Amino acid sequence: MTQFTRFVFLAFLASLTAVPAPGRAQDISRVIALDALAGTDPFQALQQVDIALRDPIVLGTPPNIRILVDLMQLRADLLDGLGYVQAADAWADLARTRAFARTELGEDPVPAFIKAAKAYEAQGAISSARTMIEAAITAEEETGRSDAVLRDLYAELVRLTELMGDDDAADRARAALEALASPSLETSFAGDDDGFHAVDVYYATDRARSGDSHPARFYGGERGDRLELGIATVTIPNIHVAGQVEKPSIWRLEFRANPSKHILLKSVEPVDPDSFYGRLQDEFQEDGQRDLLVFIHGYNTSFEYAAQRTAQVVHDMGNGTVPVLYSWPSRDTTIGYNADAAVVRLSGRRLARFLEDLVLRSGARSINVVAHSMGNRALTDALEIMALRRDARPGDQPILDQVMFAAPDVDAELFGAMAGTFAPLAQRMTLYASSTDWALVSSGKLHGSAPRAGLGGDVILAHPAFDSIDMTSLGDDMLAHNYFSNDSSALVDIMTLFWRDVPPERRCGLQARPARDGTVWEYREGVCPSNDLIGVISYAQSRHLRTSNELRTLVADLLSEESRVERVMSVLDQILDAVR
Repeated sequence: MTQFTRFVFLAFLASLTAVPAPGRAQDISRVIALDALAGTDPFQALQQVDIALRDPIVLGTPPNIRILVDLMQLRADLLDGLGYVQAADAWADLARTRAFARTELGEDPVPAFIKAAKAYEAQGAISSARTMIEAAITAEEETGRSDAVLRDLYAELVRLTELMGDDDAADRARAALEALASPSLETSFAGDDDGFHAVDVYYATDRARSGDSHPARFYGGERGDRLELGIATVTIPNIHVAGQVEKPSIWRLEFRANPSKHILLKSVEPVDPDSFYGRLQDEFQEDGQRDLLVFIHGYNTSFEYAAQRTAQVVHDMGNGTVPVLYSWPSRDTTIGYNADAAVVRLSGRRLARFLEDLVLRSGARSINVVAHSMGNRALTDALEIMALRRDARPGDQPILDQVMFAAPDVDAELFGAMAGTFAPLAQRMTLYASSTDWALVSSGKLHGSAPRAGLGGDVILAHPAFDSIDMTSLGDDMLAHNYFSNDSSALVDIMTLFWRDVPPERRCGLQARPARDGTVWEYREGVCPSNDLIGVISYAQSRHLRTSNELRTLVADLLSEESRVERVMSVLDQILDAVR
């Protein structure tokens, strides 16, 4: 283990065990600036990356593992591009760290292991190259898939062990390669239907295909020349806890991903538009009351993670909502902020056409839209284009039901001006904000300290076109904006809106607060019986229950304690009073 690797591992352990100071947003603008420097002066960028990797101001206290890994990725790229021999060790350090942090980040270490192996072999270090390929095989086997990537890795292991003259190891690798083609080693996806179920996520993306058939790497971070439609199948374990995306954990001695324990992207299937909308329409044939949810992810997000998140949120709602993902070409790295910002606006024009097609061709009675972080730039552009094309006016029949802007990384003044234009398109619009969101604080600095629409606290944006909800109390893990989908309390508020279009004053946990330009609403953590409400609302929506008596019978059947029944019914009665 190199000195650098020891530092990385200790930083990683610190990130797992330390408790961050509450209420403080980390500034990652220095990290973002390194990406631009790498393109103009790679030598200087490499020096600055090495400094940043040992700077607690940059990494955060405790160290943020995502920033650490992204800086390591940039360091390896720079060393590789400059032709330095240290690139091999850098790729190996990155791969091992991704393997350590797979639970927290969901990042695939295999590509880095492969790059390290190639770099070591180019230096004549065949034994080190073999070690990297063996580590890559272990990492790929964790996915539970016996796929082409695993076969290629075993073939590479055969070649390297033959080069080393290790006949016994070559024979073992060759036997494993042959066994992969045997039915006895087929993945548990093929024959094991216990412990998990599959969720089909319909998707539209203008990401370019990577050329890799592996589901997790099918789409990369480059922009494609057109919008592609398809279905991504995600497996959800029956032991899933609402708000969490389960991954294998080295701390629980879970070294192999299993669909009965972890949320996994099983397959990605591009389809033509007629097949896409035909299958969507079939979803609403048996139950025309089902909703359709469009999710638009934020910056620093891969296609794989976006698909898993979309499936997780819809599964947790449990009400039969049909999930649709719009995935724009984010680079999936904290340092790629500027690159993400450069492509997201074009995606807005493509998203406008896609939303229009959904309205016309999906067959859905109700279409809800949730955008996250920088994804709100695509959504606001799309909605403005749609409103102008339709000459939308107040009082027009809305074409969308609920539209939610979660931590929007959009200039606050621009957001307010645009919202007035596209408000007639939606039944209700809701802004979720936080004062401790790292990406938004850093974005403000990058934009000349101009406030962002997603910031909460004293600068939260109030506007008659939408309801503003300050979610700051849910914590400061804002770099990936996880307060939106990791906290079941936020999920309850969203589910309530999808169910009955309830104004803020009638929703659980929201307290009115005066703001500069009107009234905003502050979320109070721990006030609502969140887990009970998730189950009750999902059952009520899927069974189309409407009256207080119907709901009381349902709640009594689901909850055993009278105190829980009465607490939930007090919330439900308040909701029903609002819509009578």
